Amino acid sequence: MSLSRFSFPTTIHFGAGARKLVAEHLRQQGLKRPLIVTDKGLAKLSILKDFAADLTGLDVRVYAGVHGNPVKKQVDDGAQAFRDHNADCVIGFGGGAALDVAKAVAMMAVHEGNVLQYAWDHPQVLPITHALPYFIALPTTSGTGSEVGRSSVISDDTTHVKKVVFNPVLLPKAVFADPELTLDLPPAVTAATGMDALTHNVESYLSPDYHPLCDGIALEGARIAAHALEKAVKDGRDLKARSDMMMSSMMGAIAFQKDLGAVHSCAHALGTVMDMHHGLANAIMIDHVMRFNLDAAQTKMAELARVCGAGSTAQDFVEWLVDLKARINIPAKLGARGVTAQHVPKLVDIAIDDICHKTNPKPCSRADFERLFHEAI
Repeated sequence: MSLSRFSFPTTIHFGAGARKLVAEHLRQQGLKRPLIVTDKGLAKLSILKDFAADLTGLDVRVYAGVHGNPVKKQVDDGAQAFRDHNADCVIGFGGGAALDVAKAVAMMAVHEGNVLQYAWDHPQVLPITHALPYFIALPTTSGTGSEVGRSSVISDDTTHVKKVVFNPVLLPKAVFADPELTLDLPPAVTAATGMDALTHNVESYLSPDYHPLCDGIALEGARIAAHALEKAVKDGRDLKARSDMMMSSMMGAIAFQKDLGAVHSCAHALGTVMDMHHGLANAIMIDHVMRFNLDAAQTKMAELARVCGAGSTAQDFVEWLVDLKARINIPAKLGARGVTAQHVPKLVDIAIDDICHKTNPKPCSRADFERLFHEAI
């Protein structure tokens, strides 16, 4: 057996009310001037105003320029806000987009150049050479798990092609995972982000890479999501279901250091071409890709069926995904979100270049992606 190297992430304060620990935590670090990085929608809500008001004794500035899929300009503007405030730390507050931008803002606050030049696949990738400002994260959705991830996904403003900055220094120093911050999420957002969490757990478990620690986390993360997602969609004030989904989200993001699969390659293409919400793109595509994977992952998909309460076979798991999507009002097909056959060539171009499908349990050719997209329309 070849040698393997494992590592696991960051300190997590988990549970209802965790957000109220932030002010004292920052004071203990000797920090006084936080920049909160969040999105435009949250900036208008009492959830952010109440959180900022709780940061007593600190000189707080809010940067709320995040919206949609994150792009370079949002990072540039956030880094400028950090410098203008003479900030000494960054608080990421929001969903995956806000947290990804917050990581990149912390990095670009102390580095020169273009944030996209720090992407792992840039032909002249720049090194991260300076210590980043102290950074903490508070997720307000249960989906990406970006709060425990060591990457930031930022798109080019013009092409909308997603680039990944990947480095362990991007990990938050601490996470305050408070499910009360998700109680008012609308059902559609709960469903899309929750399916994102489920997809992370499923794809990381199915990845053929060797990482038994992640396999165990992914399998339990899938089980938790399977039993909590529909409850959270149907009753957003169900704190137990919200807590379970927040935990499943973090577990999926911890597990996918093992890598993902073709669902994500499809979703990244849909995000680029259609500007589709990442979680929704995963949600629409997951059963189509799992059907494609059936003959290559029978045993593992049967185990997923078992833990999710779906039955005992790989086919049971696929049918359960179809039924789950219907129950939580996720479209069965891409056509419901405006995707047509005319979009397929560009979708295939981006999906085939995406690295995620390299660890799909079944190899994906260009023709495979063409069939997947056409069948999903």
